[in-house]
Amino acid sequence: MAGSSHHILERPTFDMPVKVLIVASPYYKEISDNQIAGAVAELEAAGASLDVVHVPGALEIPTAIGIAERMSNFDGYVALGCVIRGETTHYDTVCNDSSRAIQLLGLQGLCIGNGILTVETQKQAEVRADPKDQNKGGGAAAAALHLIALSRKWGSSRRGVGFTNDILMAGNTDGSTTA
Repeated sequence: MAGSSHHILERPTFDMPVKVLIVASPYYKEISDNQIAGAVAELEAAGASLDVVHVPGALEIPTAIGIAERMSNFDGYVALGCVIRGETTHYDTVCNDSSRAIQLLGLQGLCIGNGILTVETQKQAEVRADPKDQNKGGGAAAAALHLIALSRKWGSSRRGVGFTNDILMAGNTDGSTTA
């Protein structure tokens, strides 16, 4: 079955609101529009609120995500772009550097769905971007949502433990502990 029906995992549900930033490079406008449409549909189906920003190319996507993480309050990010071999003399650099930068941001704890298409031809990109076909934009949004759900699951349990420790710690009013 095409579209979002072939996701392996069930769509996560959230108690608290989720806010996601879609960072898209609209270098190929029709492909970008389809990627965004797929991502927006997936995010809205999960009840998330979202913003969309555009950057010139794939290399700027991780930079924009890093800026947003420092300056704003998003729970997760969806990276959408398209790099077609032969259309750029530095295809490998763009593919490798953009995906590596997104991976590094993810390892720092950001919840990012990477939907940057790296393809040989425009036709391949069209099939991957089409919400009624491979729907890679929707898939990237789903990935971001799953990572947000995981971080909330672990984050809330950790906060709960820390809170409990504070209560159990006996202390004097001067801040020194008696335990």
